[in-house]
Amino acid sequence: MSARKRWNREELLVVLNLYHKLRFGQFDQRQPVVIDLAERIGRTPSAVAMKLSNLASLDPALKLRGIGGLKGASNLDSDMWEEYHANPAELIPLGQERFDALFAANEHETTEVIPGKGIRTRKRPPEGETETSAVTKQRRGQDYFRDIVLNNYDNRCGITGLPVRELLIASHILPWRDHEAERLNVRNGICLNRLHDAAFDQGLIGFDDELRMMLSTRLKSYLPQESVVIHFEAYERNILHFPNDATAPEITFIKKHRTRFKIACSPDW
Repeated sequence: MSARKRWNREELLVVLNLYHKLRFGQFDQRQPVVIDLAERIGRTPSAVAMKLSNLASLDPALKLRGIGGLKGASNLDSDMWEEYHANPAELIPLGQERFDALFAANEHETTEVIPGKGIRTRKRPPEGETETSAVTKQRRGQDYFRDIVLNNYDNRCGITGLPVRELLIASHILPWRDHEAERLNVRNGICLNRLHDAAFDQGLIGFDDELRMMLSTRLKSYLPQESVVIHFEAYERNILHFPNDATAPEITFIKKHRTRFKIACSPDW
């Protein structure tokens, strides 16, 4: 493997896929997921880590936080960054397809990027022979969204701290079906366990503008049943938890969810 080999479009597409599944502090040559990807694309881990850091210099979100990344991004890096983010509906699913192809045995498997552990595959239920290209694109987008949201929350439920990845859901704040432009936006996602995801999706819980958990009137009507006290009332007013260097959910999305389901704070808040 030569560190001087020029990067091509296909390689940058999969590195961009990985870029959004990691936080800035995880762009390290010792990071297991970096090592795994480097092996599959015939690069050194240091070369992949450096490319991630080059891309970071183009990231406006990092610039707002005073993080400059590593200088040395090429013209192709810049062009790919602009193209990728100008057309996410097409290039994110394509990048996920290319990424999966490096690791998955067949189309019924997808990848999971787990910082600190590596890149794994998991099976998904087969869609059948009649699956359309639109369904395939949607599925790949959803696989991507799951990884970016779960990793943004360090693979822990933002309410309970539950760290079991198999029990975690990348919850959309604004529904997938109604908000095409925000479908793959990490700021439209919250990592929740399956129970609280279902409650959030049904409008039984929400969050205020300070990201404190709120209970709906409907849910409160079940109090003081013990299970509702344990699983919901115990977390009321707790602030949604995520790492300090994570991307916070968009407050305007949180407010729209709250308004949609008419969730209001208690008078004593």
